[in-house]
Amino acid sequence: MHDVTGLEQRCADAWPAVVDVPLGRWRLRAAGGFTGRANSALTTGDPGLPVPAALDRVIDFARRNGIRPTAHVVVGAPVEAAVGRAGWRPDLEHPGGVESLVMTGEPAGFATPKRPDVVVADAPFPGWWELVAQPEPTAAQRHVLTGGVTGSGTTKPGASGPGAAGLDAVGFGAVVRDGEVLAAVRGAVVGDLLHVARLAVRPEARRRGLARLLMGGLAAWGAERGAKHCALQVAEHNAAAIALYASLGCVEHHRYRYWVPNHA
Repeated sequence: MHDVTGLEQRCADAWPAVVDVPLGRWRLRAAGGFTGRANSALTTGDPGLPVPAALDRVIDFARRNGIRPTAHVVVGAPVEAAVGRAGWRPDLEHPGGVESLVMTGEPAGFATPKRPDVVVADAPFPGWWELVAQPEPTAAQRHVLTGGVTGSGTTKPGASGPGAAGLDAVGFGAVVRDGEVLAAVRGAVVGDLLHVARLAVRPEARRRGLARLLMGGLAAWGAERGAKHCALQVAEHNAAAIALYASLGCVEHHRYRYWVPNHA
């Protein structure tokens, strides 16, 4: 399995920001405020200059792109103490929670046979958008979630799309019954890694095993495209999701927090 830096870099590739500028091995990312991962500086590796100076670059970048200065910091990494000494603090007000787990597993271990009600399409479609973002997604949401897939976003389940620039594949998964999307998820394959995100189930359809069913279909899709490992990020307070992923054989790989300047 990948080390922490390698895994974080692949997860960043799978979740493409609108603006992604290297600072040594760091990545300065912005996407109109849509998700913390796409609007923070990934601080794995050497930025090529002292950490305080690198964080000044993070602040300048954030101001230029109209987002809050934020650093994505792996818990326990050497850079964590340096970020704190530079006058930054964990973002206790972050909507997704202060700390997230990165969990990993093997898609082959929970892949399930194809079923007519489980779709992994090559392009997003209206019911999928409604569950994972909003019925009329913003330009930033389209960019991050499609990973470069073009088109109107009104493709019907099962239709083909042109693929994703910079990624081996992007899949838009859903459980569709009687023409209604009951559950949705996004999968992206980067090398041998399947990145899983935005798993959602309609409130009225919960506790029917749809999330597990959809994860099995997405795992099979990823395995068919060469994915031997999977990774996903989940907030530490989301006990139900953590339990689901653990039951599929996923385990905690590491954790990360978002940090912001003390004056922010």
